[in-house]
Amino acid sequence: MSHFNVSRTVGTIGLLLAALALGCRRDGPAEEPANGHAAHRGATPEASGTGGASDRQPVHLSAEQERALGVVYVSVERATLTRSIRTVGRIEAPEPNVADITPKIEGFVEELFVASTGETVRQGQPLLTIYSPELVAAQEELLTAKRLAAGIDSSAGESWSAARTMLDASRRRLAYWDITPEQIERLERTDEVTKTLTLVAPVTGIVLEKNVLEGQRVMPGVRLYRIADLTELWVEGEAFERDIQFIEEGAQAHIEVAAYPGEHRMGTVSFVYPTVDVQSRTNRVRVTVPNPDLRLKPGMFATIFFDVRVATDALTVPSEAVVVTGERNLVFVRNAEGVLEPREVVLGPRAGERIAILAGLAEGERIVGAANFLVDAESRLGGAGGMPGMQHAGHGSVLEPEAPDASRPQRDTVPDGTAGPGHDHD
Repeated sequence: MSHFNVSRTVGTIGLLLAALALGCRRDGPAEEPANGHAAHRGATPEASGTGGASDRQPVHLSAEQERALGVVYVSVERATLTRSIRTVGRIEAPEPNVADITPKIEGFVEELFVASTGETVRQGQPLLTIYSPELVAAQEELLTAKRLAAGIDSSAGESWSAARTMLDASRRRLAYWDITPEQIERLERTDEVTKTLTLVAPVTGIVLEKNVLEGQRVMPGVRLYRIADLTELWVEGEAFERDIQFIEEGAQAHIEVAAYPGEHRMGTVSFVYPTVDVQSRTNRVRVTVPNPDLRLKPGMFATIFFDVRVATDALTVPSEAVVVTGERNLVFVRNAEGVLEPREVVLGPRAGERIAILAGLAEGERIVGAANFLVDAESRLGGAGGMPGMQHAGHGSVLEPEAPDASRPQRDTVPDGTAGPGHDHD
């Protein structure tokens, strides 16, 4: 190997070793707080100048040094940043679409019309009949009040008024027991007392629970059926505290479930819970999803994706252009003379490979977009000698070969691989 190649290799290795050593002595680990903004302490940096980067010095690189380090320059641009927030959730039956069937009267189940879980029922469909002595007595009271009111002339004054009041009270009593207006009207028209009460479905849906058998004695308040309309479902998931600022009611979301790989169901954020879980630091979010084919089932797990806009018309740079020291965030700005000036910046939200800049840069400025770690190492060394193999501004290339030393014997390589003249042989 020629002396030129040896020197070039030694210089490059020295550069990388020095950069690695500096990396080990960095101010601290690069951490991103929960709010999505990188750590920032001290005063807000100005739009120009080094602003809080006093431990770094401007750096000047020749064209050859830039090529050797792999330095790439980019411009500060305005852009709208969007990203996808991903979380997991569980499918639930919507609370407004769930109805429990409970009697308000004691009695015995006479007949079941809906006898199994999973049946589909429509609103107003009969579910079961209940025999109740109390119900029979209440119907007889209504018929008695009706006959009494009919036998008193309206000119009777207080007697007629009392009879009408008793009739209305008898009707209300039956209505409070879920006797429908149609059933009450039929009772008054036919004067026929029915010994059973028919309970009907208040909503159209699927029977999720059935807790009753024929002949069973039932008490007021006992749940006999649970019916739910599943043509629309809720998907409830947990979003991290730092992401909740981007999720608003009315925003679009889409979900995926393991049962149907590759299928996407669109939904709408219908509610963002007002509290954050103190243990997990997450906020519960509800997405309403149409389910006309009933393929989605309550209890399924789902993956929720929120495509959100995190910044609008913001100054942005590539994320790798920012040097995060743990105490401040720096970029290297190339001025009109070609000098790389360290500039402290305030970071905004991140989206993919770009990050918003809240303060410290102006639109159109040129900054170091790649190899900024090596540039930062050179900036920290400042005038203390620089990296091994790198000369400072205007004094040569990082890969410039050393001048041959006349005091040392020179090695030449001959085609057959043997040592040339002036070499000692082992």
